[in-house]
Amino acid sequence: MSSRVWLITGTSSGFGLRLAQSALKRGDRVIATAKSLEKLQDLLVTSIDPGLRDNLRTLQLDVTEGEATLKAKADEAAAIWGQIDVLVNNAALTETLATEVAPFNIRVLLVAPGSFRTEGIYNQTYNTSNPIAANTPLREASIARFKAVAGIGKGDPAKAMEAVVDIVRGEGIAKDRPWPGLLVLGEDAERDVRDKCNKVLKALDEWKDVTCSVNLD
Repeated sequence: MSSRVWLITGTSSGFGLRLAQSALKRGDRVIATAKSLEKLQDLLVTSIDPGLRDNLRTLQLDVTEGEATLKAKADEAAAIWGQIDVLVNNAALTETLATEVAPFNIRVLLVAPGSFRTEGIYNQTYNTSNPIAANTPLREASIARFKAVAGIGKGDPAKAMEAVVDIVRGEGIAKDRPWPGLLVLGEDAERDVRDKCNKVLKALDEWKDVTCSVNLD
């Protein structure tokens, strides 16, 4: 199997870092990006096997920058090895993207993780700079919950990213299986998705007479 080129955002911690590690171990090439290039380089030097570093390049990238800047960064990334086979955006995307890019022979994998033990989000400061007084009880409960979740997630981010690389490469757990489009990761995520689906189905059943009664006469 030929070596793929991955462009991965947010690789200074969490899923992004584990994904870069996994792809490199499979013999693929990785362009690892983060807002802080200095932090990224320090982390990757300590976490990536020296024998794999020839297949690793780093690039400063902030996905909130303007379109012109992002296009220039994309061109810079593509010029490194002359191609980008796998783009990983560690930010929210919608399912409509898969339909939009399908005519260009591009596949989309939406990954929906549950609670995983990563270093990222729970190290961030909870923003209370502009509080609404009426929301104080909810805000305080939310802050308490936010602080309590850190470090107790059952999910192993390394295992999760191994699964993603398997799917992209069509090997391991994904061998001879169809492209999923959506990958739910974690027992809690599986439970939550089933609960949501059951609520939708329940609403459809209870209101079917109305749902199906609005066609033109």
